[in-house]
Amino acid sequence: MKYLLLFTILIQTITLVATPTKDHGKLMPYETNGFQNPTYPDHTLWQFLLQQYVDDTGQVDYSGLLKEKHVLESYVNILKEKQPSGNWSRNAKLSYYINLYNSYTVLLILDNYPTSSIKKINQPWDQKLIPLGGNMISLGDLEHEILRKMDEPRIHFAINCASASCPKLLNEVYLSETLDEQLERATYEFIESDRNRIEKDHLELSKIFKWYKNDFLDGDIRAYINTYTNVNIAEDAKVSYLEYDWNLNGR
Repeated sequence: MKYLLLFTILIQTITLVATPTKDHGKLMPYETNGFQNPTYPDHTLWQFLLQQYVDDTGQVDYSGLLKEKHVLESYVNILKEKQPSGNWSRNAKLSYYINLYNSYTVLLILDNYPTSSIKKINQPWDQKLIPLGGNMISLGDLEHEILRKMDEPRIHFAINCASASCPKLLNEVYLSETLDEQLERATYEFIESDRNRIEKDHLELSKIFKWYKNDFLDGDIRAYINTYTNVNIAEDAKVSYLEYDWNLNGR
């Protein structure tokens, strides 16, 4: 109950951006390199939920999150009230949209919980769920019409589709000041995970690299993978793709 009271206070009073903390269970808003522009949203609530209900492997405790659904709803309302404007930096916009995508994906699961897969939900990526710029957009709109057009292929390893084969949901908020490091870490972790099997002469890859091939060095998948692995991939290495596991990324 003490968190509920604290949430109420935070929603009303905090204007600082929350940065990641390793102390799970604590709400710790504090300054991030002078990043105090009041036009930016406060991520404290999302940070708390991620730390409490997402483990280090990206597994999500949806049953626990369901009890805190009102907190997530408060957070997405903050995002609605603090939307990107022309004076935001590219990294500020990118981090905003990544957090927006991930939080609405989790909310979509909670709205349809229990479910064994996001694909059991009717048109999960086409529902107009997200208020942005005076319109209602879908998760698909956000990914394809906004994020992918920002020319940052690493977003594919940061946005999460609530499924076992997806890149893991990071249990920390994406922030503009740390975005490059976070995206690099997410990319390395995904490519080196069991979602891919990388050998010198044969790459068995996640279908993410098939679906979004041209986002990665204009389709040169081998060269892109080569920058994130210690394996010296041959230029003529065979490329195939693994089956995608759409089972829910948690319980």
